[in-house]
Amino acid sequence: MNVKDFYYDLPEELIAQTPLADRASSRLLVLDKETGDIEHGSFRDIKKYLKPGDCLILNDTRVIPARLFGVKEETGGPIEFVLLKNKTEEEVKKEIQEIPEKSEKCPGKACSYWEVLVRPGKRAKPGAVFSFGEGILKAEVLCVVEGGNRYVRFTFDGVFEEILDKIGIMPLPPYIKEKLEDPERYQTVYSREKGSAAAPTAGLHFTKELLEEIKSMGVKVAFVTLHVGLGTFRPVKEEKVEDHIMHQEYYTITKETCDVINSTKQSGGRVFAVGTTSCRVLESVGNEDGTISEKSGWTGIFIYPGYKFKIVDSLITNFHLPESTLLMLVSSLAGRENILKAYEEAVKEKYRFFSFGDAMLIKQP
Repeated sequence: MNVKDFYYDLPEELIAQTPLADRASSRLLVLDKETGDIEHGSFRDIKKYLKPGDCLILNDTRVIPARLFGVKEETGGPIEFVLLKNKTEEEVKKEIQEIPEKSEKCPGKACSYWEVLVRPGKRAKPGAVFSFGEGILKAEVLCVVEGGNRYVRFTFDGVFEEILDKIGIMPLPPYIKEKLEDPERYQTVYSREKGSAAAPTAGLHFTKELLEEIKSMGVKVAFVTLHVGLGTFRPVKEEKVEDHIMHQEYYTITKETCDVINSTKQSGGRVFAVGTTSCRVLESVGNEDGTISEKSGWTGIFIYPGYKFKIVDSLITNFHLPESTLLMLVSSLAGRENILKAYEEAVKEKYRFFSFGDAMLIKQP
């Protein structure tokens, strides 16, 4: 299968740069995954496609202000860090035999280890020390890891998350050029577990009121956690889709959520995954018999056409980049031709695309 099979032409003006004032007023394209039939409506119409006994699975991760701008201690040269993965000291020791003692330039009573993306990389050699927020946070580069990222040790006084809230910036996707006035608009209304470098954007359309209305219909609502990494924006560079290696992301699914899903399946209800992140969690832990079990860990599942879904029946999602792994995932659920036809229709009807754009429901009748 060739990556070019997942190309479509998107006018740049259809890439949404800002969120709508009213989350639930986004447009909704509804695609029947079996017939390929298309309907158009408003996101609030999502209730029409849910029935008592169905369940809605949401990713409750919360985006951290993971972008940091600072300076190199020795030269004052500017540096940008993007936090990717929180690491334990044991995980770091697997990359380097011995963690160096804290430098005199890295004072602080507490430390935190992270894998980070750095720009410019030439300034961030092992041993280099950087200062952020006029010195309230310092970082020493420990080593270079696969892909050119760095493992760093932050040192600080106080609580790391509180320092991030004070000096960090929301890491918006590279295709969004305009400033986000309200950072909460890049969070879902149900976000609670901090750890993502990007939002699970299909969930941005829900309001608390809409979720309550859905619950009142007899639809069960449950949560998984998958901390979204910047790898979600990584292009597929291999010509053959099958040769692409997915990035790893950390997930958790509780017994409570598993019980909801298993009872839904047993009673003949449908499982609606909200977003490709929720979908990837469910399919990572789903059993061949259609049941699901409590679990946490790292997933690098790559879903593309030919994949047989074990858990997910319907998917609420946004519109994805051409030739992306996310476009491949939705194509595996609804069929590549159906998806490309739906995208062609969305372009024709001037839907808004990507993170702050409109929504699509891939439904099972």
